[in-house]
Amino acid sequence: MRDGRHDELDKGYWRARLTAARTALPVATRVSEARALAEAVGALDLPATVCCYVPFGTEPGSIAWLDVARQAGARVLLPVIPPEPGALDWAEYTGPQTLSPGRLPGVLEPAGPRLGPGAVREAGLVLIPALAVDRAGVRLGRGAGYYDRSLGHAAADATLVAVVRDDEFVERLPAEPHDVRMTAVLTPGRGFVPLTGR
Repeated sequence: MRDGRHDELDKGYWRARLTAARTALPVATRVSEARALAEAVGALDLPATVCCYVPFGTEPGSIAWLDVARQAGARVLLPVIPPEPGALDWAEYTGPQTLSPGRLPGVLEPAGPRLGPGAVREAGLVLIPALAVDRAGVRLGRGAGYYDRSLGHAAADATLVAVVRDDEFVERLPAEPHDVRMTAVLTPGRGFVPLTGR
C-alpha cells in the first residue's frame, strides 16, 4: 500500500517537472497544438451541454475551442473560481467579448449569471485542465483541488476528459482515494482517446 505522504511528494516532483517542460515549449508549438485541439473538439459528437475552460499560461488549448463547440450547437459552460475554496461555480460562455479577469491572475471567466456548482451535472462532456493523465485515468492537476471537489457534481455518465500534451499522457501517476478518474484524454497529436480506468 502506498503512503499518502509519499504520493504527495511524487506529485510535487511531477508538477515541477511538467511545469518546467511546459515553460520551455516554443510559442509556435503552443499555437500549433491549440489549433489541433480546436480541430479535435470540432471532430467530436458533442452533447447539448459541454463544460470547458479557458486555458491560461502554458496550458494547451485556446479560446478557439470554445467557439468551435458553440458553432457545433453546444451550450458551453465555463468555471468560475469561488471566493472560498470549494467546488467551482459555472456560467455560460456566449463569446470572447464576455470574458473578463477572474479571481486568479491570468484566468478569464464568463461575465454572465452564476449557475452554481450543480450546473456541471447538465454536461455530457467535461473538458478538464491537467498537467498529466495516466492510462488508468488518474489526473494530475495543479493541486488546488477545485476540480476534485467539483466533479462529484457531474452526471454519472458524463465523459470526463483531461486535456494534455501528447507527452503528458503517461503510463502511471501517483493516485489518492479522492482522485476522480478521467474517462478520456484529449491531446493535440492523438485527439480523443477513451480510457478504461474509471
